[in-house]
Amino acid sequence: MSQYFQIHPENPQIRLIRQAVTIIRDGGVVVFPTDSSYAIGCHLGDKAAMERIQRIRRLDNKHNFTLVCRDLSEISLYGQVDNMNYRLIKSLTPGPYTFILQATREVPRRLQNPKRKTIGVRLPDHIVTQTLLQELNEPLMSSTLILPGDDLPMIDPYQIRLSLEHQVDLIIDGGFCGHEPTTVVDLMDARPVILREGKGNIDWLVEH
Repeated sequence: MSQYFQIHPENPQIRLIRQAVTIIRDGGVVVFPTDSSYAIGCHLGDKAAMERIQRIRRLDNKHNFTLVCRDLSEISLYGQVDNMNYRLIKSLTPGPYTFILQATREVPRRLQNPKRKTIGVRLPDHIVTQTLLQELNEPLMSSTLILPGDDLPMIDPYQIRLSLEHQVDLIIDGGFCGHEPTTVVDLMDARPVILREGKGNIDWLVEH
């Protein structure tokens, strides 16, 4: 049976945030809110927890996980960012974007795209997740919470609890989230390429 924390979306209770961090560090799988949709995540270095997420979502080994980061300096630690892309990421974050970058040596090999050696990173505009990351002091490895057979992410914390209370260790109820995934921007070439259009606006691409 998972734990279920109702955390205020604007004034997160630090006591509950710290309990959530302990669960993550102890190998737990956690459902948490973001600025686009609910996500499912675990500790960056925890292979067993990652495999649990793969089983819950029925993902194969080709699925790319995302590192949810606290700030730009943390993004730069795990992804190679040149000056132009740094300015672009800075202008769009925090926000509902996932950026594909060349992975640094800090990224475990199992998290990298096997062919391109890339990693997805994001910096969400959600106070609960930002507070969680600050307390955790490192990125969360995450994936959008889309269950097998569904086309869209889950949005209702109560329904998430009914579906997953025996499969995850913690569900953070931060209120209703949207059902649009992030916009995925590939920054591996000279010009940004939109791999998936989601919640994040792409009007800036015309000006880039």
